[in-house]
Parts: sequence; structure tokens; C-alpha cells
Amino acid sequence: MTDHNKPTPAGLDSNQAAPTAGRRDFLKGVASASAAGVALVQQAQAATPAGPANSKLSDVDAKAVESGRLIPRPGSDFMVDVIKSLNVEYVAANPGSSFRSLHESVVNYGGNKSPELITCLHEESSVAIAHGYAKAAGKPMAVMAHGSVGFQHAAMAVYNAWCDRVPVIMFGGNGIDADKRRPGTEWSHSVQDPALLLRDYVKWDDAPGSLQHFAESTVRAYRVATTGQMGPVVIMADIDLQEDAIHGKPPTIPKLRPTLPLQGDTGALQEAAQLLLNAKNPVIMADRAARNQDGVKALVKLAESLQAPVIDLGGRMNFPNTHHLCLSDMKRALVRDADVILMLEVYDPWGQVNGLSDPFKTVRPEAKADVKIITIGMNDVSIRSNYQDFQRFLSVEMAIPGEAQASMPVLTEYILKNATAAQKASFEARREQMKKRWDQQLKEAKEGAALGWDASPISTARLAMETFEVIKNEPWCLAVSDRIAWARKLWPTTQYHQMLGGSGGQGVGYGLPASVGAALANKSLGRMTVTFQPDGDLLYAPGALWTAAHHKIPLLMVMHNNGGYYQEVMHLQRMASLHNRRTDQAWIGNSLRNPDIDFAKIAQGMGVWAEGPIKDPSQLKGALQRALAEVKQGRPALLDVVCQAR
Repeated sequence: MTDHNKPTPAGLDSNQAAPTAGRRDFLKGVASASAAGVALVQQAQAATPAGPANSKLSDVDAKAVESGRLIPRPGSDFMVDVIKSLNVEYVAANPGSSFRSLHESVVNYGGNKSPELITCLHEESSVAIAHGYAKAAGKPMAVMAHGSVGFQHAAMAVYNAWCDRVPVIMFGGNGIDADKRRPGTEWSHSVQDPALLLRDYVKWDDAPGSLQHFAESTVRAYRVATTGQMGPVVIMADIDLQEDAIHGKPPTIPKLRPTLPLQGDTGALQEAAQLLLNAKNPVIMADRAARNQDGVKALVKLAESLQAPVIDLGGRMNFPNTHHLCLSDMKRALVRDADVILMLEVYDPWGQVNGLSDPFKTVRPEAKADVKIITIGMNDVSIRSNYQDFQRFLSVEMAIPGEAQASMPVLTEYILKNATAAQKASFEARREQMKKRWDQQLKEAKEGAALGWDASPISTARLAMETFEVIKNEPWCLAVSDRIAWARKLWPTTQYHQMLGGSGGQGVGYGLPASVGAALANKSLGRMTVTFQPDGDLLYAPGALWTAAHHKIPLLMVMHNNGGYYQEVMHLQRMASLHNRRTDQAWIGNSLRNPDIDFAKIAQGMGVWAEGPIKDPSQLKGALQRALAEVKQGRPALLDVVCQAR
């Protein structure tokens, strides 16, 4: 085991603005799905644009202004006022000349506070940081990038945010007037239609032609991004609009008005509730149903009104795994016996009731032929033609457009008012059955986790449980919760913020920067952020380590170092078997060994405390304790752990 000395990060800003308590106030103020949207708007309205730190010009500067050599009121200052009016606390960026004026206005005119600039080393990291931040904070942050090569770098991360239904506010720099472009690079970095590259997987984009247009479109973009179905948006900031002077009275900034959550049709919801009441074996599936803790509570009330089991698919934390109705690990048996299935914001409805054999592509139904399926969600209102993230079509009994969190109370109220005495008695009997099944589920999970406990490489179960043993008394948040299944099975999870889901689009490179973004949000919320970081994923965006160190973002990164792209290994093994060839060659092109990558040295070189590689499971707990001590001092820490493949 290599123990790298604790580094002292260099180059940290001494005048970084302290985060405000705005996120805490926002989260406390959200009392329902309706209040969630209203709170975002009210908080944005409360923010007031700040003037420049020093607006007084010297006599020399005044003369320069008169001669046209100085621009004391550039359009980018007004753009910052617009962003401040929305209470956007952070803007992530890798610097670029196409938004140089906006960058300068953020740090000087705006005082580098609300928004504070988060320095990133790649545009993909900028967007992924904003992605993780939004899920932890409950509101979006901004990103600045070149509208050409910057958008090209950012594209995969934008697609992840689109698939994950997460709001990100993107500002792209671009020079549309060819007469004013500098020769060379500025031509290469200018685009006729910059947002075209991203248009298939953003909710909306616009290229304003005036500052008034910019103000209105930015406020509209914020509202569009944060209204269900949420998603990324793009606003172009033309170079001339940024850099030219404001003449006369500045344009007006429109107020952001609240939009109510989109509840499903009341009559349709009542009809669905009656189907659930009459069912002998109802099952509830939830994927991105909850938007906050109120959504979790609403689902608990709905499930308890029927004593119906809940399968939490993990797009968000939807349901406490400590509750006797949380039977996610019994999905196949529950689906097989169900006569009515309620799907709440489920990303892939067809895949929940069908299987497809690989590689022979044979469909395997996993539910009864006459099962009645009810869907509540917004998938059909955010569909695109080109990218196929809408999944395979499923014919259902009822498809109700609407946000699940806003719709669940209608279902619950109807069930509680209309359940007969006989139905209530059957619910109570089902309650006892579900308790027994939950006990069995927990027993099987614990038994499974104990297998290979002392093995080396270290088992993923031991990795998960040793980590939890160290952090269990902290207000923890698992930034990427689809990596290690044992955490979802065995970490007692009751709060919405504890499990933030996965990337959405399964794009590699999400994990590290998204975890940094979540930790940035959690920093002022008093939460301790932990992530299980795959080796291959880290290598896509290692610069996010430096961002975490530079901005003093506390984050516990526990490596799942299995030495390769193991999912692809399994694909090659399957192909080799199908072709009647040797399977031991599957590691070629997928291995990250020979030489082994020293992730601790990489992290140390980025200014992050690091230790490892750890191969002996008996040394894991002590190393985790040392890493946590660093994080509790407000610094990021990485622990390289050599693990089994899965």
C-alpha cells in the first residue's frame, strides 16, 4: 500500500465568495410539488443585481471613454444582472474567448458571487458538475462554453442531463457577425447555428439579437428548464452583445413568474385509483417520481393507503428502503404476480415488464398478459425523433400525462375515501405479508454481502459496507447511487438527498464531475458527499479532481478500481461464446492494467489527498477513516481500492 503525503493545494483563490444559505432556504421552503416550482421563482425574484465594485472613473479613463477606447458599461454587465436576478449561485466554465466579456463581468462587475465562477478543465466536466449540483441543490446552476468547440466537448454531458431530466442553464459564446471576427481562430470557433449540435437533447434554445431579447430569453429558459419535464437549455451570448457598450437606459429584466406543477387529470387519476383499489396484487414502480422529500412522503402515503409493495428503480431516491413496503429486490416475483402496476415517472416502462435475451433478441414477457398498467409521467411530452432515449413502446391501460409528485395526493385521497371495509381488511392482511417479504429480502441481502468478505481483490459488498460503517453517523449523500448495488440494498436510506441516482444517458465520464457538483451543493447544506468512483470513468474527466481541490470542495471518493472496462469484457465474452471462440482474449482492448494506473498519484498531482492502492480488505476501514478526516476538514480525498469486477 502506498501512502501519499497529504498535499497542500496551490493556487487557491483567497477571495472566493462564501456560499450563501440560499439552497438551505430553498429546500426548507419546499412544502409540496407546487411549492417547489413557486419557491424557485420566488427565490430568483428576491435576488437583486449588484453594481460594479468600483464604478468611478479616473480623469484619464473618462477621457478614454470619450475617445471610445474604454467601455465602462458593456452588455455583459447587464447579462450578469439577468443571471443574478435568477439567483444562480454558480457558473462552471473552462475559459474561452467567445465569452471573455461575460467572464470578466462575472468576476469584476458581479464580484464573483452569485454567480461564483467554478473553474473547470473540460466542458464535459462543466456540464456534469452542473448536473450533479442540480440534483443535490434542487435548483440549476449555469455553464459557459464556446458555442462551437465547447459545445462539441460538452455534448455527451448535455445528453446525460437530458436523459436524466435535470435542469442546466448553458450560455454559449459565438460571433455571428463575420465582419467583426478576428482572422484565424475566431472564424474556426464561430457557428451559424451553434445550438444545432445540442438541439436534439435540450428542452429549448435561443440566440438573442439584443440585450432585451437576452433578458427575456434567459428568464424564459430558466422557467422552461425547471418546469416538468425538466432538462437542459441553451442561450447564446453573441460576442458583440457582450462587448458593445450599453447606451442610455439599460433594458428591463422581466420577473420570473411561477408555473404550477402539471398534475394529471383528476378524473383519470380517480379512475386509476379505483383500478388500484380493486386489484388483488397491486404493485407500484417509481423511477424519477420524487422531486424532493415531499415526494418521498407522498409515495409513502400512497403505498400505505393500499399496503402495496414499491419497486424503487433508483432514478431518484423515491421510497425509504427501511420501509416494509420497499421490495425492490423482489421485482421479478412482484411483476409476475401483479394484476395492476402503477408506474410513476418510469423511464423505460416496456423494460420493466419484458426481457430481451441477448444476443438472440427473443422477447420474454415477465408480467401476466392481462395485467393492467397505469403510467403517470411526462415522457410523452419531451420526446424527440433522432435520439432513441424514449425507449420501446408499451401498450397500457391508462397513460396519464402529468408529474407524479403532483398527482400522487389525488390517488391517495380517493383511495382513503372510497376503500370499503372489506378492502381495508385485505390491505391489512397484505401488510403482514409484505413485512415478511421485506424481512426475507434483508436477510438475503446480508447473506449475499457476506460472501467473499475477506477476498482480495476486495468485494464490492465489503467496499460498500466498510464505507457505510465509517460515514453512517454523518449526514451523508451518495452522489452517484447506481454504481454499487449493495449501497442501495443495505444502507438505511430515508431522505431524498441521500441517493442521487445515475447519469441518465449512461455516458462514461459522468461520475467524478457530477460528484464534485453534488459536493459543491452539499457544502453549504451541511452534508457529507461520498461517491464510488470507477477507474475507467475517472480517466475520462480527471481534471475534476483539480476543480475540487481548487475550490475546496469536500468530497470522499472511494475508487472501484477493477482494472478495466468490465462491462465491455462481458460483452466480448458473450460474443466469443456465440462465435465458439476463446473467451480469455476479452480483456484485450478493455484492460487498464500493464501498467497499472496509480490513481492516488494522479489525485495528489491535482492537489487532492490520496492513499492507495489498497488490496488487503483488513486495511480498508483505517484508510477510510483517514480519508474521512480529510473531508471533514473541508477538503477532497481519494482512496484507491482494488476491487472485484462487480
